[in-house]
Amino acid sequence: MRTYRPFSNFGLVVLIAAMGAAQLAAPSRPLLAQASDPASDPEVQAQVRLFTAWLESQVAYRGLPGVVVGVVAGDDLVWARGFGYADVEQRRPMETSTRFRMASHSKLFTATAIMQLREEGKLRLDDPVSDYLPWFSVRPASPDDPPITLEHLLTHSSGLPREAGPHWSDWEFPTEEELIALVPERQAAFSPEVRWKYSNLAYTIAGMVIEEVSGMSWAEYLQVNIFDPLGMSSSSVDRDVPGLATPYGRRMPDGTRDVAPFVDARGMAAATGLTSTVEDMAKFVSAQFRTGARGGDRLLSTASLREMHRVRMLESTWTRGQGIGFAVSRVDGRLYHGHGGGYPGNTTQTVIQLDDRVGVFALTNTNDSDPGQIARQLMETVGEAVAAATKVEPLKVAWDPSWARFAGLYRSLWGDSQVVLMNEKLVVITPNASDIDASVELEPVGGGRFRMTAPTGGGAVGEIVRFVERDGQVVRMITGDSFADRVR
Repeated sequence: MRTYRPFSNFGLVVLIAAMGAAQLAAPSRPLLAQASDPASDPEVQAQVRLFTAWLESQVAYRGLPGVVVGVVAGDDLVWARGFGYADVEQRRPMETSTRFRMASHSKLFTATAIMQLREEGKLRLDDPVSDYLPWFSVRPASPDDPPITLEHLLTHSSGLPREAGPHWSDWEFPTEEELIALVPERQAAFSPEVRWKYSNLAYTIAGMVIEEVSGMSWAEYLQVNIFDPLGMSSSSVDRDVPGLATPYGRRMPDGTRDVAPFVDARGMAAATGLTSTVEDMAKFVSAQFRTGARGGDRLLSTASLREMHRVRMLESTWTRGQGIGFAVSRVDGRLYHGHGGGYPGNTTQTVIQLDDRVGVFALTNTNDSDPGQIARQLMETVGEAVAAATKVEPLKVAWDPSWARFAGLYRSLWGDSQVVLMNEKLVVITPNASDIDASVELEPVGGGRFRMTAPTGGGAVGEIVRFVERDGQVVRMITGDSFADRVR
């Protein structure tokens, strides 16, 4: 079982045989096998039982009020369930429709909005914030600091202070007018891009840019451009709507929990004001898996989504990183994207594995539930079982025994490459290298062609390898645009 911690992306030849036009017309990528339905998968059901037993015990032994969890695969919410109570005194059960203050999940929506406006040509990520908010000016950490840009805000690389006042202590969040008056008095803790530094103030400013550029309030923008297109009918911003889970504080030594008040994020809504449900959040996560141009339930183009998901700022320990909005971590060679949230009486966590097209959620109505740990356990059990059940396997080109003729030693001006025949596959090694750990495999793609696969991005990885034959003999290996002649 993989040990998961939320958050922080990170040879040799092509073959040209003397092939005909039909061979050259072969598909460049193998077709994909159909994925199975996870609903009836025995392993998914087994992992649901295991996780359910564990979480029921967590609620009971730790005295947690309630939790709602969910697992999404592709466009489907595969499994979701409530545990415990949305309101303990009223014995109101947790349900998948229960609403939670999603807190910092708001940042994913703010980042999405900025990227939508960018696609519309209304702003650029490298624009200084002051281009849109002329009043924006903080005392720099160093006198020669460059302007803070929109990308700095979205990647937590601006160096701005984390907060805009004592609102996490007194629950009195500032209005926009108060923020405009406050910002010039603040000093950046670091120069831009010096280090990753989480900042609610930065995302608050990003929300104000959205309002300035779009002519809409942040809440209105989300409704029109994200909630409505995705059918997120149970989501809102800073409204005391029906169906909210009662927010409980941490468990005190005597076992009691205080009930927190409803807190309006006011001017900081873009950083922490979102309300949603596991069902609505599943729709947002599913949108991360879609490809194509923006339109309908595709919030952004494929290119923009890739930019959001790509690591742009690393923690100084290199253990985690930051995309645009998304926190990113690498665990056992796998990347996980997502975000957490903490608000008075609500803590939440979303974890996404993009390659598997699987996401998990843990939404809770207390401040000491550790939703990150719940999400980790959910991903390691039900999430991974769902990923296995829905995995789309490439249809491999059948091995042709005649391909054994391509094995041999090839020489270029830059060195030698040896194609070695393994068990129904060809690999390429550098014969004079000190080890064979980084061997490159030639993956058949049809038409007598192969694709170079390798663990790193050097050389011609991903490009086509072909072999040239003359008078019945293999004489050359072509990798991408380079070639090596066969010497034996």
